[in-house]
Amino acid sequence: MTDSPAENHLDVHKITWTALLAQWVAFARSAVALPDDPQGRRIKACVPDLIMLQALWFALQHVDELSPDQRALGFDRAAVLIDRHVQQLTDRWHPAPLPQRIEQLITDAQQLLAKVSGAQNDQ
Repeated sequence: MTDSPAENHLDVHKITWTALLAQWVAFARSAVALPDDPQGRRIKACVPDLIMLQALWFALQHVDELSPDQRALGFDRAAVLIDRHVQQLTDRWHPAPLPQRIEQLITDAQQLLAKVSGAQNDQ
């Protein structure tokens, strides 16, 4: 007896979230091994903000799966969270500039929010 196609169907979203979660957990664990000096402590303190920005970036790619009213709320929440985590990262690195990879993550999240919320406004 063979399984039906529905039973064999892989939920790509669940697999992707699981893979990302595993990546974020590994990243957080690796931060524990950073040296206990000012730079190491700064990076450790940034881990939750970096993970949140990555999670927001990924979630924004799937915002079209929400109902229109939930989508609008999602955009507002994403904007607030992006701003909060950008500010925390900026404060932690001040007066030094943010590392380029952190800047890129911030830019990616901000640009994706602008793109998907702009597309929503065009509809």
